Amino acid sequence: MATLKEVLGIATQSKTAIPGFNIDNIEIPEAIITAAEEYHCPVILTIGQGAIQAGQMHHLADVVRRLADESTVPVVMHLDHGASYEQTIQCLRAGFTSVMFDGSHLPFEENVRITQEVVKAAHAVGVSVEAELGAIYGVEDGISHSRDNLVDVDEVARFIQQVDVDALAIGIGNAHGMYQGLPRLDFDRLQQCQALNPPPLVLHGGSGIPDDMIRRSIALGIRKINVATEIRNAFMCGLESAVGQRNIYAMYRAAAQCVHDVAAAKIRLFQGVEAPIQIA
Repeated sequence: MATLKEVLGIATQSKTAIPGFNIDNIEIPEAIITAAEEYHCPVILTIGQGAIQAGQMHHLADVVRRLADESTVPVVMHLDHGASYEQTIQCLRAGFTSVMFDGSHLPFEENVRITQEVVKAAHAVGVSVEAELGAIYGVEDGISHSRDNLVDVDEVARFIQQVDVDALAIGIGNAHGMYQGLPRLDFDRLQQCQALNPPPLVLHGGSGIPDDMIRRSIALGIRKINVATEIRNAFMCGLESAVGQRNIYAMYRAAAQCVHDVAAAKIRLFQGVEAPIQIA
């Protein structure tokens, strides 16, 4: 398996973004890997709090490990919105190659302190770390914020001086779940953050952001984009399309095809070109 730092290096060199797709069962990551291999694109398979709360962490870790061993593209196993230092340690023991600690809801100094501890533990075993500043609006996997919390650019400057993270998620008006109306992304704020020479920047809430906004985000330095809701919706739509057949395997095939199609579309968009990116 690859680390987040490794695949974000590819994204930085090619000026593209690597997709981070949330996974919840066996069929979803299998379909995603198929799409990633078609376009020779690295992929981040993300295990979030919903899956962990459902008792799926170790099961999904085994699935990702098998897929990564057989894949022709770099595959990252990533913890999304890690809830505590203790949870990140559990994921390190389970073989994750990337962990996120989400301290965006904490006071700044507390976020710095815990993230520093996560970095120390993760880097000691060669695992990448993503942090977050500016809580992301909306609800996903039981994590919710009731209002936009745009990242403070001064806090970004202070944070990256104190914490050696491999990726930094920032709140610029992006939201979890599907957007109600047109998203209002603060591209000036993104540009100000990028001017600080931060680690690769991450955009959460990628489901439903118009293509032109995605392209502009990537042009301004976003190197990882998370997609959860659109992948889950695709799986459910596929199941629904075949439910009348009363054939569980037909339902799974339809669901996997829908996931593949959404993942392939996101990969093409995040690459910025129709041709596959080159992996050194």
